[in-house]
Amino acid sequence: MANILILGAGRVGSSVAEQLVHERYSVTLVDSNAAALKPLQDRLDLRTVVGHPASPSVLEAAGARDADLLLAVTPSDELNLVASKVAQQLFNVPTRLARIRNQDLLAQDSLFGENGFAIDHIITPAQIVTDYLYRLVETPEALQVLDFGGGLAQMVVVRVEADARMAGKPLSTLDTLLPNVDRRVVGIYRRNRHIRPDGNTLSEVGDEVFVLAATKNIRAVIRAFHGEDRRARRITIAGGGNVGFRLASALCGDYQVKLIETNRERAVWLSEQLPKALVLNGDATDETLLDNEQAERTDLFLALTSDDEDNIMSGLLAKQMGTRKVIAIINRSRYVGLLQGSRIDVALSPAQATIGSLLAFVRQGDIVAAHSLRRGSAEALEIVAHGNRNTSRVVGRRVEELRLPEGIYFAAVVRGEQLVVLHGETVIESEDHVIVFCDNKRRIREVEQLFAVKLGFF
Repeated sequence: MANILILGAGRVGSSVAEQLVHERYSVTLVDSNAAALKPLQDRLDLRTVVGHPASPSVLEAAGARDADLLLAVTPSDELNLVASKVAQQLFNVPTRLARIRNQDLLAQDSLFGENGFAIDHIITPAQIVTDYLYRLVETPEALQVLDFGGGLAQMVVVRVEADARMAGKPLSTLDTLLPNVDRRVVGIYRRNRHIRPDGNTLSEVGDEVFVLAATKNIRAVIRAFHGEDRRARRITIAGGGNVGFRLASALCGDYQVKLIETNRERAVWLSEQLPKALVLNGDATDETLLDNEQAERTDLFLALTSDDEDNIMSGLLAKQMGTRKVIAIINRSRYVGLLQGSRIDVALSPAQATIGSLLAFVRQGDIVAAHSLRRGSAEALEIVAHGNRNTSRVVGRRVEELRLPEGIYFAAVVRGEQLVVLHGETVIESEDHVIVFCDNKRRIREVEQLFAVKLGFF
């Protein structure tokens, strides 16, 4: 998929454009605001077009006739809908993705099919980020939790703690600690440098360990690296916007949830919609408010407003006052690396979280899932293997036969309802869902080529 047309130069559009340019895709970015396009044009090798994103003449000028994929992520749902239909009907763009946030629209599936606005896949960033945060709440020891095989398997990122059983020990020790748990450590990042692990690799305090296992076994694996962490019960959410409201709705049945919202009218509405949560009208950066609400007894503080500075300040303040764990949304992606692992335990870029749901459509081959890792520098893929030994580079071959490029690691396969952790003698079968870890996004094209099927297969 060579030519990608992106409508909207906001946070999602610009972040996706930057990532795809780095992967050497041909990207054209359209926005009605020339000022939003200029900095991107100055520092990235892409084409920009100023104009109304749904205008046929603007889409024509942007090369819609030659586009392989349209990504409509402007702030307007209506604009994204119309642009998708125009791209399909006038320019026959093969694949069309659109961001839709309005719940009333999302409830009407018939609007998005070929007889409606012709959208192949709907993106709802607020829901993507909410789901991401929910998994972190459910797995408080993890820095990131990714699902594969329809939830059968998970890859988690966990920081090694000093009191963990694996601290200072070689990875082969896992065979003794977890004798009946099949798992695969696919990568270790130590002081921001990737280490390709083997059985002799020592697990050092502070390492970020990427490990894959069956979902039913993932907590046992996490405990080996992190130690026991009590389940979060008391949760405070700062920010009652789309993400804050969705997350509070998902959590308040099982957790004690407090939601802090600065806007009084919004706070009243939230209190009506969330009868099981305690909604407070106030400023989360107010030390007196946090003190009155016993921040020191809070298990988890989530700073989810639209303002980075407020999220940083309220998160730091809550941590200083004794909150056990802090998660903050940071819209400026470059801040995330500076804050992650400091007094803010998890810093999350919504754009990076959203990108993963888009990458599966950009990648060549039968991609089921694509997850962006390490602030976009690495990626984990779930790819369906097709063909046979004659038509495929991977099917019918033992893992030890595969000449994998440096930085590409086959971790496991989902075969039917079974997770098979790969070893050297394991043979990859046709229709296996192969879970691949790539520590350098520049090698993704090589992964795609590995799974390409020769024409003889058809």
